[in-house]
Amino acid sequence: MKPIISAFECASESAGPRPPVLLDVRWQLGGPHGRPDYEAGHIPGAVFVDLDAELAGPAGSGGRHPLPDPEEFGAVMRRAGVSRDTPVVVYDGGQGWAAARAWWLLCWTGHPEVRVLDGGLAAWDGELSTASPTPTEGDFRPEPGALPLLDAEGAAALARSGLLLDARAAERYRGDVEPIDRVGGHIPGAVSAPTSENTGGDGRFLPAEALAARFKELGTDGAPEVGVYCGSGVSGAHEVLALAVAGIPAALYAGSWSEWSADESRPVATGPDPQ
Repeated sequence: MKPIISAFECASESAGPRPPVLLDVRWQLGGPHGRPDYEAGHIPGAVFVDLDAELAGPAGSGGRHPLPDPEEFGAVMRRAGVSRDTPVVVYDGGQGWAAARAWWLLCWTGHPEVRVLDGGLAAWDGELSTASPTPTEGDFRPEPGALPLLDAEGAAALARSGLLLDARAAERYRGDVEPIDRVGGHIPGAVSAPTSENTGGDGRFLPAEALAARFKELGTDGAPEVGVYCGSGVSGAHEVLALAVAGIPAALYAGSWSEWSADESRPVATGPDPQ
């Protein structure tokens, strides 16, 4: 099953005999809360999910968006109507980062049929609704471990033995600027791979062949393992999704730079080169 779905396919499946559960995960880093936008208009039947409160645990030593407690995450998904045998389509406002975070969490905890709406709500040309649905309780029970996950030590090791991609903007990778975390730079050995280059101007993913070519140029061919990190595990999930579209499995370092840089004993590289 492809990890993304077009707006046309989503509309067709929603009108069919096995409609997907729709999750609206509109969110912006440092921006206004997504709930008012959801209430102003969303895909009919979609349930709002709060990234900061429901797709992440409390910020702390594990980073700004550590993984949520699996049982609490499962309860959120069940309230949203998610069952193990029901397909799920996740969307956000168009950037794709928040939707990818929800996609990754559902896949990591064992849901077999999750896709991201390619291009987000901006790609949807159907009607919108202001009604808040009350879905029937789902039966999804998380079983973490279905996708590979890295901790700080694993990310450092992978940067030496395989390919570790840094999904942040290139200027943050180089350490030219750091608007959020304690210090700028990157994990030694990591390769700069801004996730913004995985999509076109419309927010849709590049074709699988183009993504595969991009990642090959970055070093995926011949790498025994591929991993991704970002600032706090959100845009990194989007890069893992892009790699999946290209047919390349990858691990996510969920704590990412916000966890790595918080520990002053960890090494920091700066400049355009990995080391």
